[in-house]
Amino acid sequence: MRYESQRIAQVYWLGALLIFAVQVLFGLIGGTLYVLPNMVSTDLLPFNVVRMIHTNALVVWLLLGFFGAAYYLIPEEAEREIYSPKLAYIQFAIFFLGALAAVVGYLFHIYADHARSYLEQPVWVKLGIVVAALIFLFNVSMTVLQGRKTAITNVLLLGLWGIAIFFLFSLYNPANLSLDKMYWWYVVHLWVEGVWELVMASVLAFIMLKMTGVDREVIEKWLYVIVATSLFTGVLGTGHHYYWIGTPGYWQWIGSVFSSLEVVPFFGMVVFTFSMVWKGRRDHPNKAALLWSLGCSVLAFFGAGVWGFLHTLSSVNFYTHGTQVTAAHGHLAFYGAYVCLNLAIMSYAFPQLKNRAPYNQVLNMVSFWLISSGVVFMTVTLTFAGVLQTHLERVNGMSYMDVQDQLGFFYMMRLGAGVVTVIGVLLFIYSILVPREQEMIAGKYDIPVALLAYGIARHPIDPVLHRWRRGTHQLRRRCCNANDKAVVGLF
Repeated sequence: MRYESQRIAQVYWLGALLIFAVQVLFGLIGGTLYVLPNMVSTDLLPFNVVRMIHTNALVVWLLLGFFGAAYYLIPEEAEREIYSPKLAYIQFAIFFLGALAAVVGYLFHIYADHARSYLEQPVWVKLGIVVAALIFLFNVSMTVLQGRKTAITNVLLLGLWGIAIFFLFSLYNPANLSLDKMYWWYVVHLWVEGVWELVMASVLAFIMLKMTGVDREVIEKWLYVIVATSLFTGVLGTGHHYYWIGTPGYWQWIGSVFSSLEVVPFFGMVVFTFSMVWKGRRDHPNKAALLWSLGCSVLAFFGAGVWGFLHTLSSVNFYTHGTQVTAAHGHLAFYGAYVCLNLAIMSYAFPQLKNRAPYNQVLNMVSFWLISSGVVFMTVTLTFAGVLQTHLERVNGMSYMDVQDQLGFFYMMRLGAGVVTVIGVLLFIYSILVPREQEMIAGKYDIPVALLAYGIARHPIDPVLHRWRRGTHQLRRRCCNANDKAVVGLF
């Protein structure tokens, strides 16, 4: 960590992790209510409130993660401290308390409009979010304007300003339902399939720059290509939400063509991350952050790209719209593109913020596979459920509730996947916040990771255990003080 103001990111990420835990907990409650609908009294905790907290908490903690990422990477890119750390903490207090007030309000059935998913907050909460966003944009923009300008900070600022500008449409709620849905998608779609992709691309570019050692010029060229394709496909790709809300018929063609092309920037991110790692000159010790970064691009490609394409054509969407196919796409897309992104930058930055070598990497990587396997299994389960629902409900003409009775087995499997996902999330939080005592940083190098790298490189997995122990034993004799009990205890 080169700049003291980078520690601001830690506050935002701690708040994000707390809300992340709340989000998956309410997701698990919602999944349980699908299987056991009478488990909780609807007067105490109705399903619509559970869903609101689950989806709103997702958006809030992802935004906190983006804010933290900006406060961490901008000082290094701009080569100066954040313009006003005090403003950053004020912004966090406004945003976090506003989110907390919204959740408490939901529990007491205080919300603006439960028909506008993700935007159910009362107007005063939305105004507080706008104030927090203005403080944030002023702070980071002044930092960049007074420091070095790079492609990473330019793209990041474009994405962050876009988030704030498009959120303003949430304040407008016209009486006409078709207009309401059009403006609603200006927020929801142009966030997740527009400006959020710019944030994703810039943060991934920063991680690749730091971890691979590839020249900045190469990474910036890739970044501009990804940004161009994201905006070209994402803006008019909004049309795939206009099929059935009363808009003119030409949106079916526009939406089908451009949303089909939205797979291109996500595939570009896969090629980008893997090619940067392949060309990289550094064997970076933080393998957990690298795993999350590669997983981010791959799972985003499948979730947002492939699963989005499966039901984006108007002729297909006519049947699948509003089924569990949509839920399958939403879960994997959000997780791959934005959850993995936040967890990647946290895995990279927290060891430096704590002034320790990469720690608890094994637990961190286990959490990646647990969460990813849970979400992927959930996605596949919901896809099968959605296909069956489409056939029974939209083709055979069965009623909605009769079809839901046929999907009980799939909902049970989704609940099991949710349990695995929650365990993985708790494991990740533990691995980030509770470092192992033995993994103390020693000067410039992380001793355990160095030993592991040397052991595998010196004697690549022949019988693994025997030769790795022999390699690490040789390194200990060469590099370590035998009187250092903390180091000797590692063997």
